[in-house]
Amino acid sequence: MPRVSSRDNPRLKAVVRLIASSRERRKQGRCVLEGENLVAAYCARYGAPDALLVLEEAVEDPGIRALMSQVPPGNTLMVPADRWAELAQLPTAVAALAVVSAPTPRFRSAADFCLLLESVQDPGNLGSILRSAAAAGVRQVFLSVGCAFAWSPKVLRAGQGGHFYLDIFEDVDLPAWAKDYRGNLVAAVPSGGESLFTVDLSTPVAMAIGNEGAGLSPALCGLARRRVSIPMPGGFESLNAAAAAAVCLFECVRRRREGAV
Repeated sequence: MPRVSSRDNPRLKAVVRLIASSRERRKQGRCVLEGENLVAAYCARYGAPDALLVLEEAVEDPGIRALMSQVPPGNTLMVPADRWAELAQLPTAVAALAVVSAPTPRFRSAADFCLLLESVQDPGNLGSILRSAAAAGVRQVFLSVGCAFAWSPKVLRAGQGGHFYLDIFEDVDLPAWAKDYRGNLVAAVPSGGESLFTVDLSTPVAMAIGNEGAGLSPALCGLARRRVSIPMPGGFESLNAAAAAAVCLFECVRRRREGAV
């Protein structure tokens, strides 16, 4: 198993570039997974990453050894603490990194539970939404041009492994997709829509969420079968996009379970 002792090591420098540059990640179609849990979630669905970096001082940790057992020794680098500290943006508890190709699923047909995200630019919000979507049983997520890169470190960190339970499609022309969609397209709007808690949410359903500032575009909103708003009896519209998405998705879950009884 190779040990990195120089900051000029080309493999280490390549990882540093990926961590530091969103442009480089998009250009290569690759991403960096930070932390034992995230790497383990990737391995469980996709198998061994392209490269695994581990903190040398943590190689005897059972979780780290379990990850190392899934990766060919030549694809694993041991990095001493002084070099590890130079990797930008890493939380202090992280002792494992993996470099992987960002999954690019092939679209064949719409699933029975989909999520459309339009211009959600905040990485933390996007990651939280993907985490909620995975927990709610969403199968496909479609991101418009203008959304944060789903596979950036901040989005992955907020997603907590939810990415690997979803088929994520990026840079999608959402109005064009919606025109071909034959299911129940529901647009979440800040106000003026039907109550989320009374509207038809029968499947197949696709829930559309916009960004906090502008909401959904008129082009996409105009194609929705239903427009819904979350009742806020407190008199203060305080939900951000991630919280609103979670409420909408789990109301879909509740209705589906009621219908199955």
